[in-house]
This record gives sequence, C-alpha cells and structure tokens, in this order.
Amino acid sequence: MNDLLLTIANNHTFEQTIKKSRFICSLAKVHSEDEAQAFINSVQAANKKANHNCFAYTIGDHFEIKRESDNGEPSGTAGLPILNTLEKENLHDVVAVVTRYFGGIKLGAGGLIRAYGGTVSLAINEVGLVQRVLQKQVIVTVSYSNHEKLKYYLAQNNLSTANEEFGTNVQLTILVNEESVDDTIQDLTNQFNDSLSFQIGEPQMIEIPYEK
Repeated sequence: MNDLLLTIANNHTFEQTIKKSRFICSLAKVHSEDEAQAFINSVQAANKKANHNCFAYTIGDHFEIKRESDNGEPSGTAGLPILNTLEKENLHDVVAVVTRYFGGIKLGAGGLIRAYGGTVSLAINEVGLVQRVLQKQVIVTVSYSNHEKLKYYLAQNNLSTANEEFGTNVQLTILVNEESVDDTIQDLTNQFNDSLSFQIGEPQMIEIPYEK
C-alpha cells in the first residue's frame, strides 16, 4: 500500500457526455460515513430526475471504511469502478457520486465500467490533489545578529515559517516534517554553532499540493 496520504484539493463537479448519456461526477472531502451519506443525499436531491446516482467513498488513513453502490445499474458496473478509481489514485476521505442521465443508447457492461471509472478519473485530474503531511512546530530562538542568516537557511531548505515574534531575541515557529525534526535541529545546531534554542510543539496534519 502506498504510504502517501492523498486527497482532493477541493470539492468539485465534472461532467461529460458519452453516447448521449450525461455523466456528472461530484467529488467531496469527508471524514465520516455520516458526512459521506449527507453528501450523497444532497446530490441525489439535486438530481431527482437522473436515472442513477452511483457512488463510492473511502474513509481513514488506511481505507478503514470503503463503500460503493451501483444504484440500479448492472452489478459491478458503476459503484465498483468508482471505488477502484479512488483506490488507484490512493485517495483518502473522499466521496464520489456519478449521476447518469440516460441518453437512450445502452453502453453494455464494459462501456458502463469505463464510463463510470473514467468520469471519476477525469474529475480527479481536473480538481488536483493534495498530500497530507504530519508536521511539528519547532520554535527557534535566535539572536538579532543571526536572524537574517536563519531566514536564509530556512528559505534554502524549504522550511515554512508559521510565526515570528520579536522581543529580547527573535522567536520563529517553523514547520518541519515529523520524521525530519531531529535531523533539522541537529543541522541548525551545527550551522549556528550551538547558539540557537529549540522548543518542540504539537504535531499537526497539513495539506500541500501534490503533483503526480
């Protein structure tokens, strides 16, 4: 299983027409089955005249909860392709509802599988992804004489500054990936000849843009 924790950047809607049938994919971030079901219900309510509102969702860092529904389409031709696409893209805490307005031309089992899975895939590509990364706040106390040098170091090492406070010295709160905290502190200690002091804050999950 891929260790990356990915999800969609934002809620999103995508539509395409396949052999006169409209396929509309509605994507949303969710954190519980109740949230997923509420979103599914809202899409169904907004598309009461649709022939089908098929869906799938994944919840949890390790896909602890996975559900799918064909919603009247032949078994295995809608819900499962939607779920398979979410899993293939390694998306967590996402619900996808694909609404179909039948256009009069039957697609067959293979055509339905491609249509439902493909619509979700195109929607995901359009909205973009973010990666969830566990980071810790590291509060660094630095003298004014070393302040600019520290800022340069942080910029060169792609370390974000969440807060900056000025007093007798300067305190910068930087965000460091949890697995890199010890190495970062050691490197800073070496670079600044043990002139910095550090406090470790609580871990927090952040989202950063992810490129495939």
